[in-house]
Amino acid sequence: MQEDFSTPPPPPPAPPYARASQYPYPQTYGSIPPRRRSAWFYIGIIAGSLAAVFLLVTGMVWFTMRSMTGNSAGLGLGSESIAVIDISGAILSPETIDNQLRKFGDDSSVKAILLHINSPGGGAAASQEIYHEVLRVRRESHKKVVASIESVGASGAYYIASACDRIYANDASVVGSIGVIMEWTNYGDLLRWAKLKNVVIHAGELKDAGDPSRDLTPKEEIYFQSLVDNMYTQFIHDVATGRHTTDDKIKPLATGQVWTGQQSLPLGLIDKVGGYQVALMETAREAGISGEPNVVRPAKNKRGLFTLLADDGEDLFPNPGQMLNRAPGFYFMWK
Repeated sequence: MQEDFSTPPPPPPAPPYARASQYPYPQTYGSIPPRRRSAWFYIGIIAGSLAAVFLLVTGMVWFTMRSMTGNSAGLGLGSESIAVIDISGAILSPETIDNQLRKFGDDSSVKAILLHINSPGGGAAASQEIYHEVLRVRRESHKKVVASIESVGASGAYYIASACDRIYANDASVVGSIGVIMEWTNYGDLLRWAKLKNVVIHAGELKDAGDPSRDLTPKEEIYFQSLVDNMYTQFIHDVATGRHTTDDKIKPLATGQVWTGQQSLPLGLIDKVGGYQVALMETAREAGISGEPNVVRPAKNKRGLFTLLADDGEDLFPNPGQMLNRAPGFYFMWK
């Protein structure tokens, strides 16, 4: 039988992998191949991410600025607030407290200032300067400045409190210590032990009075006592002025001793027994603020390890030689 070669034979079937390559996605009954994302989709994602970063940075800057302006209580811009200034530890410099008083005194949204005190006092001049700044703010800003004594409000701290419109203290708070103390370190015995001799050349009989390398002369003792007595008189007079009484009524209380808050009330050293919350709420009510007041505080100056090291590490490692440079100091300090 003769074969017919006029019709070409059919092509062989494609292998499975070749057929599959015609359909890059798995094919199942009723399924829809996934769509490819357009370029606008990715542009939208990038734009949204940039917007989120922008809002985050803006929020951080905003909160930082709020912190720098001293408002750490909330988001109520322009709300009527009570400013709280903490006076704690030894009072060595008036600059920080004075700046805070000045700032809050000029802030129209702050209706009153509360001094939250927990301090045994400090430098005589520093305490006195803060006292006068409190009086200035009261007089020029026409705002109430109220003191709330926590555990201790003694000597220079009480000096400051006496300038306020009102003083609150807890029953067990320590209040008072109206008096002056002068002290310095006499290292004369140390020099003699080390066989060192301090050499001083001066003009003026009392120019080197208080030289810590030797004992005081009788004339120097009289001289320093006169300075202490003068500061003592100033202390009594300023407290009497702040408490709206006379020097003669304060002087019997100016023995350097302290009293509890409970004892201080009948003595006229404080106005009311009560803690911080009582002082805050009553001050707010008198300032015309209803309900819970918005509280603002000064921004805290946080110092990191890098800052400490950049300052030559003096705060971390005090120089022992500074002990040899201490001049006589005058303090309104409860010891």
